[in-house]
Amino acid sequence: MKQFFVSAAAWVFLAPMVIAGSSFDDTIATGQGPLTIHPVEHATFVMQWNGKIIAVDPIGGAAPFEAFGKPDLILITDIHGDHLSADTVAALAGPSTIIVGPSAVAEKFPEADRDRVKVVANGQSVEWGESTIQAIAAYNLTAERQAFHAKGRGNGYLLTLGGTRIYISGDTEDIPEMRALEDIDAAFVCMNLPYTMEVPAAADAVLEFKPKVVFPYHYRGKGGMSDLDEFRSLVAKNPAIEVRILDWY
Repeated sequence: MKQFFVSAAAWVFLAPMVIAGSSFDDTIATGQGPLTIHPVEHATFVMQWNGKIIAVDPIGGAAPFEAFGKPDLILITDIHGDHLSADTVAALAGPSTIIVGPSAVAEKFPEADRDRVKVVANGQSVEWGESTIQAIAAYNLTAERQAFHAKGRGNGYLLTLGGTRIYISGDTEDIPEMRALEDIDAAFVCMNLPYTMEVPAAADAVLEFKPKVVFPYHYRGKGGMSDLDEFRSLVAKNPAIEVRILDWY
């Protein structure tokens, strides 16, 4: 089982680090202490921040999350099996866990559990303590891919944590809503064919909305892994954007 550790980093952007015997991979600074990022697999990861646990698209049962305890917040982006497992959510969630997702996600839960999901549609925001969670559209643009991710069904998320703005793309192409983002400190951007977008489209969108740090994730597709070297090379056109590669697979 993976072992996880929390960093005591200061309020600066930190270089990626690996602690021996752990899979703690990265830390981003916020105005309320470090945000620690633990990739689990593909679209699934855990963030630790300000004494809180945030699980993003948790799947695979409770075992990968045992080291963290009950999450305070669960974010679910879409209905597909690499993002949504109602059984995993049921195993993880405690009485005070907040679960956020679009209406299509809530409908996939057993009827008795649907009221636990706080439904947030594209463009809507919800407060979580002193933090804000905004649902960003996530959908396909190209005609042959629209059947995978229809507009209005899935969510990306923009979290403001201690003044730091974290964008999670969910399953999407390089849509106008992504390109219009501003002042993003860290972004998790998907890229896999045929389901989302190709590497050049992902890189071009990143060059347009200019996050300080970008984490490629969700990059396993039908033909294998997306070319992260190509992504890094394309994003390097703007040296102010840092590409960080984590261990997702």
